[in-house]
Amino acid sequence: MADREGRVVRIVELQIDPRYLDAYRQALAEEIDASLALEPGVLSLQAVFLTESPAEVRLLEIYASEAAYQSHLQTPHFLKYKAETAHMVIGLRLLPATPIRLQVDRAKP
Repeated sequence: MADREGRVVRIVELQIDPRYLDAYRQALAEEIDASLALEPGVLSLQAVFLTESPAEVRLLEIYASEAAYQSHLQTPHFLKYKAETAHMVIGLRLLPATPIRLQVDRAKP
């Protein structure tokens, strides 16, 4: 679902097997770096571990459009991330979000 400007905003809730936290953190960081560097339609990817429950990860994803989001899902770096982390992720929820106010860096490299 797109917002008024056509952007796709999603919150992702992940539960990671605690045995793989460091490996997951590295794989996610590499995927985010590649997405932001290579995909103009990826406006923002923010990731955090919950302080009191480090096996729980939350992402805030902002894409320029539904087409940009669908394209992202087919990129080699995203497919690599999914393959490398499939055994690490024990729970996943994708939540469409409607922004109240988003500040996106328009000077993205």
